[in-house]
Amino acid sequence: MPVESLTENTPLADFIKHKTNEGMQCGNYSIDLPDLGEGEQYRFHFDMNACVGCHCCEVACNEQNANPDDIKWRRVGEMETGIFPQTSQLFNSMSCNHCLEPECLTGCPTESYIKFENGIVWHDDPSCIGCQYCTWNCPYEVPIFNQERGIVTKCHMCADKLEAGQSPACVQACPSNAIEIEVFNVQKWRDEDMAKEGVAPHLADIDICKPTTRYTLPELKEGEELRIADEHLLKPAHSELPLVFMTVLTQVSLGAFFALFLGQLLYSLGFNLPKPTLVMALLAVIPAMVGLPLSALHLGRPGKAYMAMKNWRTSWLSREAIALALFTVLALVVALMYYLEVTGFGLLVLEALTLATGIYGIHAQAMIYRIRARPSWDRASTNKKFFGASYVGFLLIATALLSSNGTQGVMVLLAITLLAGMGQALVILEEVMFYRNLDKEDPLYYQYNRTRTLLQEHFTKVKKFRVYSLAAFALGLPLLAILFTASGLVGLAIATLVIATLGAFASELSGRYLFYRTVVPLGLAGNFFAGNQRH
Repeated sequence: MPVESLTENTPLADFIKHKTNEGMQCGNYSIDLPDLGEGEQYRFHFDMNACVGCHCCEVACNEQNANPDDIKWRRVGEMETGIFPQTSQLFNSMSCNHCLEPECLTGCPTESYIKFENGIVWHDDPSCIGCQYCTWNCPYEVPIFNQERGIVTKCHMCADKLEAGQSPACVQACPSNAIEIEVFNVQKWRDEDMAKEGVAPHLADIDICKPTTRYTLPELKEGEELRIADEHLLKPAHSELPLVFMTVLTQVSLGAFFALFLGQLLYSLGFNLPKPTLVMALLAVIPAMVGLPLSALHLGRPGKAYMAMKNWRTSWLSREAIALALFTVLALVVALMYYLEVTGFGLLVLEALTLATGIYGIHAQAMIYRIRARPSWDRASTNKKFFGASYVGFLLIATALLSSNGTQGVMVLLAITLLAGMGQALVILEEVMFYRNLDKEDPLYYQYNRTRTLLQEHFTKVKKFRVYSLAAFALGLPLLAILFTASGLVGLAIATLVIATLGAFASELSGRYLFYRTVVPLGLAGNFFAGNQRH
């Protein structure tokens, strides 16, 4: 009696045969795609009606790419609608959208992102320094930092398998054929189809980077809304302590150098004011000399920090690195000229050039954070706060001036310092009022409101310290120092300014800490199992 194969005439065999007959990509090792024509690329298609939320795609992706369980190149977001017992649940399986205008590529300082002709956005691991700027820039939170390797990694659509005519791991593993690879015409997608089929509930505006994933969505009843399944969960973002200190210190350095330049300019114009000294020049450059190396501690590969200057054409991070490094070098040259007692028009011109370089450097520094993927950062107040922190540098130079020259000329600098502190206080007041009066019709209300919740419920004490310390150290004590100086109480004025400088520095550090901790990014809705995406 012949032995019948156990794999024939079984439900599994019938299922696989059905998939093959229907041309489904799921469950097949091979994939039949037409050759790419002119203006055509590959993309993902996701059918939200078909997805059952089994997370097989996540597991298959991790196994294929040898990623640990906390590194997820493909994630499944969850949404829900209705009122119990009439409820329904929907899922969105997302990896890289291989955008037409990828923000990760534009912002990367080391040019580690490449967009192939077939549309795949590829990450070059060897050149990555682990700055994680792309994880901020991507409105879908696709790139993910691998702490063990010290670099960022991401989905590459299993490019090697596609080239060999094989299905990507996620496509092959999906039991319901919810994920497919398609060929599409780029121009038609950009002009016609993207606005209709490139959108999905609770995802970022398609205009940010022009995603290519095509969605098939369910029809919702009139008035029916999809709720984000994890909206009750809220955790602060990463503190980024090296960047907290680096940004504040460089901004203090700019303010101190500005005060130095003003002093030299007024002295050169014949005003009866004291000449700036070597000590003041050193105080202006030391914060930047301390701050810039600290930024390397943020990197996954600190030894390759120099590579951050590579992409000056499109990356604000590269521009910041170049400008602030040049500012520090030029400020050191200025200090050397004071040491050598070089005076005259040449010194003034060099200081003006140094100041302009520093201003551009802090502008570039602020623009790093003006990204649409992080709404609370992408506000004009970010630029104002970054420049506003420079008042601490004015306090530093005012303290040095009062200590070395008595009361001569210090009143002018203290008046400017007080004005600068008032400017920073007004910026913070505007921000407080903004979050107090959020517009619920704003498309970014969800992110703004969560930032407000973090500020009010998670960091209440830090927020209070920030507000009260700013009022005390940027306004109250400098005003008191002016009164002491006018009364001839120089010792008390110096002590007051020392306390004001240290307190103002602590205030700015607390404000910058809140800046990083309370940002709420755009991303994948209902992303319970995000792994270690660093917000």
